[in-house]
Amino acid sequence: MRAATAAFLSFLPTAVSFATTKRPSSVRASSNLMAKLGDSIEFAKYEGLGNDFILIDDRDKSDPSLTPEQSERLCNRNFGIGGDGVIFALKAPEGEDYDFTMRIYNSDGSEPEMCGNGIRCFAQFLKDLGEDSESYRIKTLAGPIIPVMNADGTITVDMGEPILDGPSVPTTLTPNSEHNSVLEQTHTCNGKEWKISAVSMGNPHAIIFVDDLEKDIDFEKDGPALERDTGAFPAKTNVEFVQVMSPTHLKMKVWERGAGPTLACGTGTCALVVAAIRAGKIPRAGKEGVRVTLPGGDLFIEWREENNKVYMSGPATLSFKGQAILKDRP
Repeated sequence: MRAATAAFLSFLPTAVSFATTKRPSSVRASSNLMAKLGDSIEFAKYEGLGNDFILIDDRDKSDPSLTPEQSERLCNRNFGIGGDGVIFALKAPEGEDYDFTMRIYNSDGSEPEMCGNGIRCFAQFLKDLGEDSESYRIKTLAGPIIPVMNADGTITVDMGEPILDGPSVPTTLTPNSEHNSVLEQTHTCNGKEWKISAVSMGNPHAIIFVDDLEKDIDFEKDGPALERDTGAFPAKTNVEFVQVMSPTHLKMKVWERGAGPTLACGTGTCALVVAAIRAGKIPRAGKEGVRVTLPGGDLFIEWREENNKVYMSGPATLSFKGQAILKDRP
């Protein structure tokens, strides 16, 4: 239980909205001031298939205006706004070929390298702020990511090439396949034997194929046990349990590193499609992609043989916007 003096966020009426036009360059000068107790925080809440995020407009800053601890409190669904993470829209580094920088803090205050559903929400947030473009080149801790705004309202994201080299994922599981990769490698955790495929999409994923998502796993126990198995995944890991429904349809449940059970995980969806193709569970699909059903809905994933890149298509929607105040908890 937190100390009585811990800070938390309470709401103000949503009368103040975020900007709807591009800011003049004079306003977008660099600022690194952090928010403090008593400050009013403007935010917008977005979701991608139920994976929900608090978006902060920090386009005049190089670093997030909230600390990881403040972000964790803001994500609290009882004392804050509620969310799976806080995403900051930051200015691009000077002299580098980017439009913006994206940083994210998970609901536990940890910082992931990237987030697939988050990057779609980030792109929609930029568009809603007036940064209208067909695509954006975004700097993330996982490298450059390019979301493309589609005419049907969905967003397609070039997620880059999957990282298959085991030590680079990172995992200590013994590589057993080409590219020094870990493919359905046997591993014991939580008193059970698993066949784990390790893939990184800029962040680590442990993919496990099962015959029945409802009967073959104890999700609430197996998920966190595998996530925190630092003997196998030294940076911890996202965990995806996958059921093959047809050659073009997969169904999954995800336990996200730093967030727990969520309704969707974009990077995890990309990673599991790569793992499924490599393990011979499904064939490589064409431009239509593979349909992946998550608890929050469907994403479509294409792993292109021509350039080895993974493309993710799905929605991102504004839920609401408003203000919150950083204040002491009574």
